[in-house]
Amino acid sequence: MLVLGIESSCDETALALVRDGVEVVGSLVASQVTVHAKFGGVVPEVAAREHLKVIAPMFRQLLDSSKVRPTDIDLVAVTQGPGLIGAILVGVAYAKGVALALERPLIPVDHVHAHIHGAMLGVSGTEELEFPCLALVVSGGHTNLYLMRSPVHFKLLACSIDDACGECFDKVAKLLELGYPGGPRIEALASHGREGAVAMPRMVSQRSRLEFSYSGLKTFMANYLRQSGQMTDQAKADLCASFQAEALGQIVRKVQEAEKLYPEAKSVLVAGGVAANQRFRQLMSEHVGLPAYFPKLDYCSDNAAMIAAYGYHIYQSKPDDRAAWLSHDWDAYSRYDFAKALNATS
Repeated sequence: MLVLGIESSCDETALALVRDGVEVVGSLVASQVTVHAKFGGVVPEVAAREHLKVIAPMFRQLLDSSKVRPTDIDLVAVTQGPGLIGAILVGVAYAKGVALALERPLIPVDHVHAHIHGAMLGVSGTEELEFPCLALVVSGGHTNLYLMRSPVHFKLLACSIDDACGECFDKVAKLLELGYPGGPRIEALASHGREGAVAMPRMVSQRSRLEFSYSGLKTFMANYLRQSGQMTDQAKADLCASFQAEALGQIVRKVQEAEKLYPEAKSVLVAGGVAANQRFRQLMSEHVGLPAYFPKLDYCSDNAAMIAAYGYHIYQSKPDDRAAWLSHDWDAYSRYDFAKALNATS
């Protein structure tokens, strides 16, 4: 089954073709980083307009480069949320048009859950992913920990009670005047610094609590920089290394605790933009007992291959609902209700 995936939840326009949930036939991503860099972050209205400019040409380019005819597409999957509502509406409207024109089922996909399927695409044919497993989404908007019993079953174990990890990286990078996006720039500086050079506060230190918190760490960095004044390049590198170690170390500690609370878990899937951080990958391999699977770098940030892969699994897991997927009158939404999801899957 060939699935067209469409993603437009934030500042990347992405389209992909994925066969049977595992084989990426083609994948395109148009980034808006340079457009938003002068603002120091994503401007929703600007993002929506940029999606509108490129989505149709990208669809034609994807078909041409993959040597696929529109009629070869069996299923359309699109990000329904969470994200910037104006940006999401562009992708949803285009997906509905394609699905209606081709008379194909249309699958609305949760963007956060789909990130996990980006990590699943990285599992090679010689390995077999076993369920249940722990799953992490660590990005600019979310720091979530799940227990997965199948490719479509997500039990939310914990999320950030304030800032997300990637969001904290971006805000600290802005304090350091490193520019946007902040994560890669802090990582680059941290590689030349000493992790223990600056003592960092430890957020949500109770080991029994799985929640994440980054607001206090961000505030500490703001106060430290205000009191330090002018810093040498080495001092800035040491500060970045110390900050990164604590920001990522918090996640490692929570996964270690989740391993104890859920001994049935057989592996850990790690996804989202922060999953591209090489120090994060190293810390997970050194300190987490379970096998950890990370996405290929192309599938860490927002992409449509993960949307197509997750859409395929949703379609296959609900054979009784397949007729309903031909109805295209559902609405997009902009925020995910964590409390409701937690209660529904407990």
